[in-house]
Amino acid sequence: MQLMSHLKARVARWPYGLLSVMAALAAFGTYTCMYAFRKAFAAGTYSGQQYFHIDYKVWLVIAQVLGYTLSKFYGIRFIAEVKPENRAKSILVLIGISWLALLGFALIPAPYNITMLFLNGFPLGMIWGLVFGYLEGRRSTEFMASVMSISLIFASGFVKTTGRTLMDHLHVGEYFMPFCTGALFVGPLLLFVFCMELMPPPTQKDRQLRAERVPMSAAERKGFLIRFLPGIILTVIIYVMLTMMRDIRDNFEVEIWTGIGIKSNTIYTHIDTIISVIVLTLISLLILVRKNLLAFSLIHMMIIGGCILAGISTVLFDLKLIDPVSWMTMAGLGLYLGYVPYNAIFFERMIASFNYKSNVGFVMYVADAMGYLGSISVLLVKELVKPGISWDQFFRHGLLVLSLIGGIGGILSLLYFLQTANKEQKDKRKLKLYTA
Repeated sequence: MQLMSHLKARVARWPYGLLSVMAALAAFGTYTCMYAFRKAFAAGTYSGQQYFHIDYKVWLVIAQVLGYTLSKFYGIRFIAEVKPENRAKSILVLIGISWLALLGFALIPAPYNITMLFLNGFPLGMIWGLVFGYLEGRRSTEFMASVMSISLIFASGFVKTTGRTLMDHLHVGEYFMPFCTGALFVGPLLLFVFCMELMPPPTQKDRQLRAERVPMSAAERKGFLIRFLPGIILTVIIYVMLTMMRDIRDNFEVEIWTGIGIKSNTIYTHIDTIISVIVLTLISLLILVRKNLLAFSLIHMMIIGGCILAGISTVLFDLKLIDPVSWMTMAGLGLYLGYVPYNAIFFERMIASFNYKSNVGFVMYVADAMGYLGSISVLLVKELVKPGISWDQFFRHGLLVLSLIGGIGGILSLLYFLQTANKEQKDKRKLKLYTA
């Protein structure tokens, strides 16, 4: 304990920029490692198995997403109230539980091992809030959060490539593959969490520029929702659509690529790396925008543009004006241009714009809970209502719907928050005149 305190004291004297880089890389590494325990199973196809006329892999995805969804609902309270000193322990315990569930998945025969994916998903749903808690409320939050959020794009393809490599070259069975993939990331996970623990709390200047971040009671959470209810409703609608399409891409990417005629174990990482670099660059540039409301407006434009890009690229592909790789690259870029800001900086700048004492974790988990509930719903609709449609067709149709709803919803959300900010400014000026 004394050694840890000594190390923290020394790290606190580092230049602010160096601290930000360390925190960004540690958060990126931690969340990438988490993906090894969450998404490795998706590298398998588990073909030829159905239960109650639903494909076995779809059951696995539904079970994990159900656990993940319930975790998000629980996390609304847990993440809002968690104390900083408990973050690291919580991360390691929760990921440890999910890893044991993957061992159960390997040892218990199908279909009974489906329950293990539920137990795997539930603890992992709280990791994002715990990791982001180290980063929020700082002058460099955009940079750190954008680096961390690139793991949402990069890690999925990287983990699937790792899983496929274990199966194809080391002949690991697809049931043991998720557990073995997780084992490869245990050491790096411990290192990255240790580095995050070395981060000092936000400085006084951070709190002045970004609003103080504090745990929230039930009454404070209710007050926050009431205060921004129209904007939060619009945000949740857009985020539900983005989460559904992003989850389909993540869980059935192998099937989508196969459906459009491309088979490669490395293409996932290649395409996701390109998307990661572009999204990282765009989000990181927002650190240069000091005015919170302006940055918040630019984030809205990024989300709107991403939704429209996903739709336009799909139309071009359907008209055979672009090839499959170009479509998957453009559609993926549009999808993540919309999705990543919500996970990185949307609520960060929202809180800062209105100088509201709160924390990002609470409102993010409200959106996440609804988003993953939508993911489960769309999987069930696909399997029960349209079981004959292929995943690449379903993905294309979904992107067109996303483009319409996301584009319109994003514009309405931007108009609401700008109007709200304008009204607050007028009220403040009136109050000054009244008290003068």
